[in-house]
Amino acid sequence: MDRNSIIGIIIIAGILILWTTLNKPSEEEIEAAKYKRDSLELVHQQQIIEQEKVQATQIQNTQIEVATEASVDESQLKSMYGSFATAGAGTQEYITLENELLKIKVSNKGGRIYSVELKEYKTYSQESLKLFDGDSTVFGLNFFSENRSIITNDLFFVPSEVSKNSVKMRLFAGDNRYIEYVYTLNPESYMVDFDINFVGINEVIASNINVIDLKWALYSPQQEKGAKNESMYTTLGYKYYQDEVKTLTSRSKDENREELNTKLRWISFQQQFFSSILVADNYFSNAIIEFNNLENSSKHLKYFKSTIGIPFEYAPKSTVPLSFYFGPNHYTTLKKQNLGFEQIIPLGWGIFGWINRFIIIPVFNFLDNFITNYGLIILILTIMIKVALFPLTYKSYLSTAKMRVLKPEIDEISKKFPKKEDAMKKQQATMAMYKKVGVSPMGGCIPMLIQMPILFAMFKFFPTSFELRQKAFLWADDLSSYDSILSWDFDIPLISSFYGNHISLFTILMAVALVFSSRLNTGQMNDTNQQMPGMKFMMTYMMPVMMLVFFNNYSAGLSYYYFLSNVITLGQTVFIRRFVDDEAILKKLHENKKKVVKKSKWQERLEAAAKQKGYKSPKKK
Repeated sequence: MDRNSIIGIIIIAGILILWTTLNKPSEEEIEAAKYKRDSLELVHQQQIIEQEKVQATQIQNTQIEVATEASVDESQLKSMYGSFATAGAGTQEYITLENELLKIKVSNKGGRIYSVELKEYKTYSQESLKLFDGDSTVFGLNFFSENRSIITNDLFFVPSEVSKNSVKMRLFAGDNRYIEYVYTLNPESYMVDFDINFVGINEVIASNINVIDLKWALYSPQQEKGAKNESMYTTLGYKYYQDEVKTLTSRSKDENREELNTKLRWISFQQQFFSSILVADNYFSNAIIEFNNLENSSKHLKYFKSTIGIPFEYAPKSTVPLSFYFGPNHYTTLKKQNLGFEQIIPLGWGIFGWINRFIIIPVFNFLDNFITNYGLIILILTIMIKVALFPLTYKSYLSTAKMRVLKPEIDEISKKFPKKEDAMKKQQATMAMYKKVGVSPMGGCIPMLIQMPILFAMFKFFPTSFELRQKAFLWADDLSSYDSILSWDFDIPLISSFYGNHISLFTILMAVALVFSSRLNTGQMNDTNQQMPGMKFMMTYMMPVMMLVFFNNYSAGLSYYYFLSNVITLGQTVFIRRFVDDEAILKKLHENKKKVVKKSKWQERLEAAAKQKGYKSPKKK
């Protein structure tokens, strides 16, 4: 160590000693700090004492409440519940039933199913998937007995014959009188048999009762990634007895309620990909069903509520055989039940649903047997569809090409009739020229219209396809929901309500591909563009922007499909252009002019009918 280093160390040590001496607290400051510390400690101790007092008070109040409940004697219960008095008090307990697919918790309070867990599936946040769970669930009979309103959901049942997959829950109304719920899980099945047995209840119920109300209500939890998209497919459904299936409008912002005064076979509380369905082996007499949207809830989407009329036989013993379906909205799985469950999946009405049920779903399931990557399945499915539609695409392009090469002649006709009042003559001359060369102005539109049902069918298929649920592809972590390359937590006024708080890359790619495809197609229709100049802007730019906004919250699988479809259409158009010769088309059209235009059978019949009435065609001058 050299001399300079030693001097530096000494200087630094001197500075530290001087700083410590100058900043040393005085005796008064030390005493003040000690007093402050003691005061804070005293306040802390007082807070602890107050907390202990509050806890003691809460415990005392709880003990008082328990003592009050315990003080309810049999006479009071008898006054409240009549013959069901013994079931008026109890402690809530649970019994678990389980098979390979379901785990069901049954509560002795109300004898109802308290929660249902689907063992093979998880929520988007990878938690256990429960169709419903909690004390908020309502399931019980409501009837009058001895001039008292009895609601079995509030009474305590007694379990018996408990096993892993079945249990009997009895609600007693005296000796040898009871209502019995019998739950039985079938092996490797989403179906749960549920029988309601009435034994001796005719003794405590009016003889003129032939229908008993069954109240069923629950909160539908959010299970998927996008709450807005999931809510669109979360609704109530029902099937008329031996008739069609219907659903309530899921997008209603207000309470949606419907009174059904006819026989029903089943009622469903359905989510986007899972459902709880109550089925009557015979029929339900009637029902009132309704739901409320829970827009301010972070856990639940809707509250389902129903009052269902079940037939009651006034006899010493009677049984109402019912069953539940707790499972996925998988088309094949639902169809296997042979109860029309598959119709709750919104695959579209009319021809759109027909295309999905008999073409798209079978092909998709076939590919699913050999390919595990769903992005690749969508690619192959898109190629198959575009190849099948290629003849229509070619015919549409050829018709457009004919219109394009005839544009100079159309311009000549326009010059002959420049005035607006001659518009009808211009149109007649144009149509006459088209007929003479054998061109139909609608020839390019009709093939495109034929393809529209498939486009709309795919619009319905992808958001409801259970196979795509939680299946990842490239940057999309769930093809059944939106993909996101950028997201934010705050709301942008006037934008977040319809666009969302994220940016979907598949939607951007789809819009870009649509722009190029539309520009190429509308570029072939110069004559149409001149007559309707706004059409080109609408189809080329406005439509992609609208789809960019609309599809941002939609299924990534759908945007991916439309992107592939537009790219393939673009490639097909370029391919066709290389093999279609405009000069050859024009030459053939001119040859058509020389041919004698045959009258159609319809025109011949019209002329024949006119001659019979005494009309003659005008003579040529």
